[in-house]
Amino acid sequence: MDRLAIVVPCYNEEEVLKLASKSLRDVLEDLARKGKAAADSFILFVNDGSADRTWELIEEEHAAYPVRVRGVKLAGNVGHQFALTAGLVTAKDMSDVTISIDADLQDDVNVIEEMLDKFHSGCDIVYGVRRERKTDTFFKRTSAQLFYNLMHLLGVKTVYNHADFRLMSKRAVEEFSKYRETNLFLRGMMPLIGYRTDKVYYDRKERAAGVSKYPLKKMLALAFNGITSFSVKPITLILGLGLFVIFIAVIMLIYALFSYFSGHVVAGWTSLIVSVWFLGGLQLLAIGMVGLYIGKIYMEVKHRPRYNIEKILSDGNPAQDSAVAKEEDR
Repeated sequence: MDRLAIVVPCYNEEEVLKLASKSLRDVLEDLARKGKAAADSFILFVNDGSADRTWELIEEEHAAYPVRVRGVKLAGNVGHQFALTAGLVTAKDMSDVTISIDADLQDDVNVIEEMLDKFHSGCDIVYGVRRERKTDTFFKRTSAQLFYNLMHLLGVKTVYNHADFRLMSKRAVEEFSKYRETNLFLRGMMPLIGYRTDKVYYDRKERAAGVSKYPLKKMLALAFNGITSFSVKPITLILGLGLFVIFIAVIMLIYALFSYFSGHVVAGWTSLIVSVWFLGGLQLLAIGMVGLYIGKIYMEVKHRPRYNIEKILSDGNPAQDSAVAKEEDR
């Protein structure tokens, strides 16, 4: 029987953690009864440097359910993508299959059984995909659609309306752990792994408790990181824009010469000022875009650990749980 690990990244989730633990434990118990997951399948909560009682609650859940609930405490806040990576890499040596899900319970835990059915039929990666985005605001729904369309135009493989609710087999996680980049965008990295994939569809719910830990600023940062981490087309587009401006400049030069020789020269500063500001802004934009890519190269070549693990709560005695100084898979 395959041992399932449900990886749950947590950042300041004290209001919802107990609810998430109860809901996911019920799912594991049901799967074990049906013979679709091993009896010692477990939840792996990853504390991403929370400032509230999240880690204390994880320890309480582990003490009450030492086999069913485990935990990883990161030494500091590293962000959702790194925290999820830490959980997947930690879980791969303890399990045969992993499912990642956020702690807010907006993703439907009832489709986990369907994910496992597809895994047992031979799929290595199963994506949880939202049927629709009716619960989102007009701005969020429109911006999300624009983002996915833009990623498609840039040649980046992504699954439309899929976030980080997915199943991965052990060998898929092992392949993923070979990807060493610092600029993580997991939604774009997973299709690169290959293997057989499938999808399950569900309706996203309202958050069970607490507030979203992904405000607009973080969502935009994630989207921008995804675009610049998987495509150099923005630089190519700037090059094309530069060529277009040169073309316009040549036309304006021809027009200026024609006006001069025909005696219709009108002195004015408006066109000059507009041209100077436009070209100056274009140059700054181009320099900034190139600098962004250079900055990403700078972050990659330093080869710093992506996260440090302070403590792991395994299925043993809590007093004997090991402390790990830093990530070992770099």
